[in-house]
Amino acid sequence: MNCRSCGTEIADKALICYRCGTATTEAKFKPAVVRRSSSSLIVSALAIIVLAIAALYLSRTEAGSTSNLYSWVAVAAGLAIAGVRAYLRRRRR
Repeated sequence: MNCRSCGTEIADKALICYRCGTATTEAKFKPAVVRRSSSSLIVSALAIIVLAIAALYLSRTEAGSTSNLYSWVAVAAGLAIAGVRAYLRRRRR
């Protein structure tokens, strides 16, 4: 059998040409199409908005409270996590 790309003689049962690497037959299975949706970006944006609203609500509570500090730390951590996740997802594309 001859390679359909370069014309080199190859074995009848060969899967690829040893000289040029061209496949001798068409692939039986095609790779799955990966859909890139913007829903993950929307979810990240909504999470940031919800955390910002929570921060505004917490700022209206009485000042000087120790629980207020913990609440702000939790909101800041949530914003950081949501921001990093959104950045990493955008970078993968």
